[in-house]
Amino acid sequence: MASEAFEDIAETFEFLDDWEDRYRHVIELGKAMDPLEDAVKVPATKVDGCASQVWILPRIEGQVFDFHGDSDAIIVRGLIAVLHALYSGLTVAEVLEVDAPAELARLGLDEHLSSQRSNGVRAMVERVRTLALQANTA
Repeated sequence: MASEAFEDIAETFEFLDDWEDRYRHVIELGKAMDPLEDAVKVPATKVDGCASQVWILPRIEGQVFDFHGDSDAIIVRGLIAVLHALYSGLTVAEVLEVDAPAELARLGLDEHLSSQRSNGVRAMVERVRTLALQANTA
């Protein structure tokens, strides 16, 4: 299960011939995101386990999940944008059902990211799942 926005990214990736083009597309997705205000870049929103600085700020209305994220690394901002597309607009229960590794594998990210970046993506996915779980039990 993935959102329509993620399906759009997956479809775009199918048309891009090489990884460099895909990498540039991920970077462009990150550049299109609004940055987080410095006031919310605090320990409570920081994601541990990432080589770069990463912050995820949840925005859950009713049971609809959304988040805003930022990073000090341009490619990581792009990866946050990909995760945003994967999860945003789903209910918190649906977020918990998403098989993020399988969905991200469709993009080939698992094959083309460094081990540090892959660990960071896993940490961001775990943070999103934790936020959804907290909202689901609240």
